[in-house]
Amino acid sequence: MTCTRHALRSGLLVASLLLAGCASPHPSTPQDPYESFNRSMYAFNDKADRWVIKPAAQGYRAITPGPFRTAVSNFFDNFKDVYSAANNLLQAEPEKAVNDIMRVALNSTFGLFGLIDIATPAGLKNNKTSLGDTFAHWGWKNSNYLVLPFFGPSTVRDGLGLGVSLGINGPEHLVYHNSNEAIAFYGMYGVNTRARYLDFDDSLATAAIDPYTYLRDGFLQLRARQLGLPNPTQSDDVNIDELVNAPSTASAPAGEAAPPAVDGSHPEASAAAHAAASAAQ
Repeated sequence: MTCTRHALRSGLLVASLLLAGCASPHPSTPQDPYESFNRSMYAFNDKADRWVIKPAAQGYRAITPGPFRTAVSNFFDNFKDVYSAANNLLQAEPEKAVNDIMRVALNSTFGLFGLIDIATPAGLKNNKTSLGDTFAHWGWKNSNYLVLPFFGPSTVRDGLGLGVSLGINGPEHLVYHNSNEAIAFYGMYGVNTRARYLDFDDSLATAAIDPYTYLRDGFLQLRARQLGLPNPTQSDDVNIDELVNAPSTASAPAGEAAPPAVDGSHPEASAAAHAAASAAQ
């Protein structure tokens, strides 16, 4: 277990487990009782992105060709299939688990260690799932909104799941063996993912007066849709599925595909798409 993974896991677990005692007795939004903490963390993430992550992503995209970035995305996506297989087993979804295992086997061999996505064209579905989804599957449906350091929009449930997943000696240890290599591994993942969503920045800046609430509501809509729950942030009958085609926040696309299409005429669609981009970082 590296020091890097210990630090990440400890930070996420503390944020996910101890915030219950810090909840405001009269939150402005029922799903966001930790708004004061969340806004502070949002401001921290925004500054880190503005001064470090975004410039690195811009430089990375400027000097690397699209096929290289696609290969990097595929490489990390292959690791996520391993975790998806485990979580689909925990969710009593053996067919999906077998599908995930076959994806890993095919992409890791004929796909050159995951650099080329062979599985998707071969008809194997990309049905990513996470430990947060597993918790929801077994009853933890609703969870308070939580902004995680560097990872961005989440919930207490999903943050706890992420912390546990980071604490597991997963297949990434085949790639790195010490703290410096771990920092390089996760740094490459973060920069490559951030580079995919650079085009969203300008539209987000003009989308809402308060970007925090805009992203929060969009993320909660997105997670509710993924879990088959009612939209907790709207009172009308708008069907978010018809407004935005957003990918799962638990997965990365097989290639350098365009981010989810946004119907800018409807705020729910735009917010959900921006939240997907933010959470993917």
